[in-house]
Amino acid sequence: MSASRYRIVQSSAASRVAATLGLIVLAALVLAPYWAGRSDLRLLGEILLYLSLASLWNLLAGYAGLVSVGQQAFVGLGGYALFGLTIFGGLNPIVAVLAAGVIGGLVAMPVAALIFRLRGAYFAIGTWVMAEVFRLVAAQVSALGGGSGTSLPTAVVQSIADGRDAREATSYWLALAMAVLVLAVIYAVLRSRKGLALTAIRDNELAARSLGIDIWRTKFTIYVIVGALTAAVGALIFLQKLRISPDAAFSVNDWTAFVIFIVVIGGIGTVEGPIIGVIVFFLLRETLADLGTTYLIILGTFAIGVMLLAPKGLWGMVRARSDIQLFALRRKVVAKLKD
Repeated sequence: MSASRYRIVQSSAASRVAATLGLIVLAALVLAPYWAGRSDLRLLGEILLYLSLASLWNLLAGYAGLVSVGQQAFVGLGGYALFGLTIFGGLNPIVAVLAAGVIGGLVAMPVAALIFRLRGAYFAIGTWVMAEVFRLVAAQVSALGGGSGTSLPTAVVQSIADGRDAREATSYWLALAMAVLVLAVIYAVLRSRKGLALTAIRDNELAARSLGIDIWRTKFTIYVIVGALTAAVGALIFLQKLRISPDAAFSVNDWTAFVIFIVVIGGIGTVEGPIIGVIVFFLLRETLADLGTTYLIILGTFAIGVMLLAPKGLWGMVRARSDIQLFALRRKVVAKLKD
């Protein structure tokens, strides 16, 4: 007599191979200060920080349905929090990065309570307006240079690590740690009950509400998490730059437009999409950056071409043909027969 036993499969062969390759790549990245030059190290750090921003925006827009064009508000907030806490609060820069994340999460709460009253395009415009308010407020803070900005004092820079090479390596390792943290948090959220709620909301918000899912609270939680982590990333960005100004900190082009480009061409609503997108973006940027404004035209043309030929992004096109999933988010119930 045979009995049927069911088991839940949480990974696939592709995800296990991806995990192994990911660990190898991570080990190589950890050792980058020992094999990469100073300029290469700065480029790798920038790639990792953009990956963090893109992954967070993807969680917000691709899963929670909150299409924000004002995430530069939290990037700038984190940067200014870092400068204020180190210059006036006397905090170590690394501790200040963590504190900037806490401040970002706290600020995200009233911001969410305000802009969640808006829907669709009005929500997107509201996030941009909020970012502009942040920029105008920062321009009025004369203690941090007002509209012209300020630089980190030498004593603060030296407190990061002894020697320029050590500071470059420390900044890079912080960027790597942040990227790993962001991806781990996103993966954990999407594998949790909250992730199932997000999937239901993304697929059909009305049906999700009828199933008892608290849509407002779910989106609020995600917005606060993204706000906190984006502020921490912003602090790291300006810890690398060592200088901040309102226009640079709250640049919609640098911290939102490019991030949206990365997510859209990679594949919105997938964990793999921002990874693919950031690789493509930096390949294009490093190849075409010397072309001036033509570079931006080519970027725009490329984005339009991808959206026309692959509406779900490059990774979406791959998944449509092979159903490969490198980050195993879906659980499958498998029936196994035994005598």
